[in-house]
This record gives sequence, C-alpha cells and structure tokens, in this order.
Amino acid sequence: MNSIFLRIYVGMLAVLVLVGLLGVGTLHLVNEVRSDQYREDLARGTFNLMADNLQPMIDVERRRAIATWSRLLGIPLQIVSVADSGLDSTSRSRLLRGQVVVKLIGPHAVQVSTLISESQQLLLVGEVRQISEQLARATIFLLIDELVRFPVDEQPQRLADIKQSKQFGFDLRLIRIEDANLDVDQRRRIDESDTVMALGKGGDTIHVYSGIVDTPWVLEIGPLYQMNPYPPQLLVLIAMLGLSLIGVTVYFLVRPLERRLRGLEGAASLIASGKLDARVAAHGADSVGRLASAFNDMAEHLQRSLGIQREMVRAVSHELRTPLARLRFGLEMVEDASNEQDRQRYLEGMDSDIHDLDKLVDEMLTYARLEQGAPAINFQPVNLQLLIEQVADELAPLRAEVQIECGPSSAAVDAGAALVEAEPRYLHRALQNLVSNALRHAETRVRISYQIDDERCCLSVEDDGPGVPEDEWERIFTPFLRLDDSRTRSSGGHGLGLSIVRRIIYWHAGRSQLGHSEALGGAHFSLVWPRRQA
Repeated sequence: MNSIFLRIYVGMLAVLVLVGLLGVGTLHLVNEVRSDQYREDLARGTFNLMADNLQPMIDVERRRAIATWSRLLGIPLQIVSVADSGLDSTSRSRLLRGQVVVKLIGPHAVQVSTLISESQQLLLVGEVRQISEQLARATIFLLIDELVRFPVDEQPQRLADIKQSKQFGFDLRLIRIEDANLDVDQRRRIDESDTVMALGKGGDTIHVYSGIVDTPWVLEIGPLYQMNPYPPQLLVLIAMLGLSLIGVTVYFLVRPLERRLRGLEGAASLIASGKLDARVAAHGADSVGRLASAFNDMAEHLQRSLGIQREMVRAVSHELRTPLARLRFGLEMVEDASNEQDRQRYLEGMDSDIHDLDKLVDEMLTYARLEQGAPAINFQPVNLQLLIEQVADELAPLRAEVQIECGPSSAAVDAGAALVEAEPRYLHRALQNLVSNALRHAETRVRISYQIDDERCCLSVEDDGPGVPEDEWERIFTPFLRLDDSRTRSSGGHGLGLSIVRRIIYWHAGRSQLGHSEALGGAHFSLVWPRRQA
C-alpha cells in the first residue's frame, strides 16, 4: 500500500474490528463469570442453610430431610461424596473453603453443590433449572424455621447472624407490616401467612415478603436484581479501550510520517540557508517516499543549475575579455591609422569581434533555455535526409577544402522511410553544432549518416581529424570546456556547442555519445532518440 491515508484507514479499520472482537469476547467471558456469580449469590445462602441443618443429622434423618426439601424447593436434591461429584480440583478446593459451587450443565440448568461434612467428604447437590417463586418460598420457609426457635426479640439479630454466616447474596431483614411497601391486598395475604412477591419502584427489582406467625415481624428478602448482560461499566471500559487502541495505532502510523516530514523540513531549511548538498533519506514507495525522491531530485537540479550558473558567469566573464580587449585595441588603432586601408582592416577585425560576441550571447541564451527547464518543444515529422542536406549546404562554404558526405548508413531509403518525430528547429541546431565542430577539426572529410528502424533513429557525424582522447569523451560535453590538445582553443568556439547538443537530445528522450571513427579515424559523434515521441 503506497498511500499513507489508505494505510491509516486500513489500520483504523483493523483496530475497530479487533476492538469489536475483543469486546464481544470480553462481554461473553465476563457474562459467563457474572452469570455463575449471580446464580451462586442466589443459591449460596439457601444451600448453606440446608447443609448446616444436615450436618448433625444421621443418615435416615438426612434422607427424610432431603425428600422434604426437594418437594418444597421443587428441585431434585441428593447427597453425594466429593469423589463421586465429578467436579474438578478447582471446584473441590472452593468447596473445602466453604464456598458454593455452581456448574452450568445445560442451556438453562445449573448444578449447585455445597459441603455438608468435611470429615465425611459429603456434598449437598441440587439441580436448578430456573429461579422460581417456589424456590423463593422454600428459602423463606427454611429461614422462618430457623427464626421461630428463638424468642421474638432475638429474631432480628438471629436473622443478621444467618445472613452473615450463610453468606446470602441478597438482603434479609425483619420489618413490621406497617413499614412494608405493600398495598391492602398484599397485606391481607401476609396476614393469611401467604408469600407475596412485589416489584420495586423501578420495576427492575423483586421483593419477597412473608409473615411470621405469632410475631409482629414480616420477613423481607430483597431487593433481588435481574442480571444485566451488558453492564454500563464494562461497555464504558470497552469504549475507552477501543479509543485508546485507535489513538495508539494512529500515533504509530502518523509518527513515522511526521518524522519523515520533519526531515524534509530540515533539509529545506538547510538548502534555504545555502547548504545545497542537503538531502533526505528517500525510502519507501509511499507518498512521502516519492516526495522525498522528488525533493532530492529538485535539490540536485537546483545545485547543478546554480553550479552551472556560477560556471557560466565565470566562463562568460573569461570569454568576454578577449573580444572586448580586441575591440578596445581596434578602436585605438583606428584612431591612429595613417591610411584608409589600415582603418578598413581594423574595422573588419572589430566587426568579427562583434560577431563573436553576438554568437556567444546566442549560445548562452540557447543553453540557458534548454538547461533551466522543459523548453517549448513541438514534435513534428522531420525528413532526416533533407535536414542533413540542408545543414551540409549551409556549412560547406566554411571550409571548401573539406568534403562533406551525406546519406544513410545502409542501403538507400526513400523519403517516407527517413521520417522521424523531432523538433525541427532544435534538431537543426544540434546537427549544425556537430557538423561545425567536425569541420573545424577535419582535415579533408566529414561524413553525416543516419540509421532508422521501427523504434529509434541514430544520427552520426564523423571526421578525419585528430579525434578526442577516450578519457575525455564524457567531459567534452561539459559547458565551456575546450580541450587543450589537437582540438585546441585556436580552432574557435566557446565550449557551449556540444553542451547544447546534449541538452537538445535529452529533451528528445535520447542520448548523445562520442567515440572513435573506424572509417575516417577521427571523432565519431552520434545522437540516438525514439523515432516516435510519446
């Protein structure tokens, strides 16, 4: 993925999916634990109370009590040994610590176990399929059966002791009937020793009331809460976890981007302060990586352009000295000329110097236009054969003693086969510069040839002059460079002609090369570019 923003979006989507899966899994796991805890809270006190009653009994009494309580509670009860209970070691350890173990044995059924006798390793086991009104009545029956054994004044304290010792998971208290939140009909049922179940004010709780005969007390159980499978605290925790994960993910996705952008900012500041060699690490194929590569290319081009500009200023200053000095000398000599013939000779020399200055300015402007950016290039079909003949006719008078040969490298081709796509004005200038350079250094012959296939074309200019040393083949295209060997400064030129040729062929998506002419023995310049431009 090369898009930074796509990477961030995918990362955030992945985090959202991860948070969703973690949230669902967490809710499921927590709800299982909470369901077990909820069932245990409801059953713990009742089963502990029955277990304490069973402990001092003998076997016959225990079987009789189990049968009675089974009918009373509406659930099957039995006494089994710890070894035969089928419980794991963790559950057994909890039983030995006096806890009640609730084990899910079906979609809507649980098995409740509590320890009767640690020495005998006996358990009271009951299978509860639903929390019913009958189960609430049975709990009240067991509690009242314990309370009536004590005087009326001591019953509230006894109930508090039972609640604490038997670890009931809900509230138990004795109140007077006038303090109970009951209507007239419910109070009448209490007076008749009936059990009343009433909803709380919010409708989400249940209170169970039962009167105790021959006492002013009413036993109240509750409030009993229904289990909420989606507790608000847990949902808030999951939401905070999700936001935290999203924040951390976005931070780690954006942090490298910010660090790389700061690197770009630092490099730009260094370049602005004059340190043109500043570069940034360009790694990765994403937007910032491409931006870094473009920035480095820009910095490289800027450094090269400023270097060329400085070199041009230095070289132009040097190149202008000679013709200006000659002009100044010519003006002085014209004033001192004793006859018209000398005066005319000095004026012709000054005109030649002005022509050199004009040519230098023209080459400088052309090179600057080609170097500083993409020039206005209008590619058109060009007949290479006609262009070569035109340039040869224009330059042949410069050195009439040098023979210029023109034509294709292989067999003759018709006019249609010599068509290539190029910018006529610039290609004419490039060929003109190459032929002018060859004429300056040739002894007797210059050959201009071309070769065209379906994809590319090659234009070659050869001469029989002294040639160029191989170690100078690349340097010769440098602006204002003129070699100090046989192709000397005395042969003319300002060192921009070949640089202009290279820039022109560059904008044609081609390349320029210099080699040794096998046929003529001198220099061999070649230009290669696509026959059809994109």
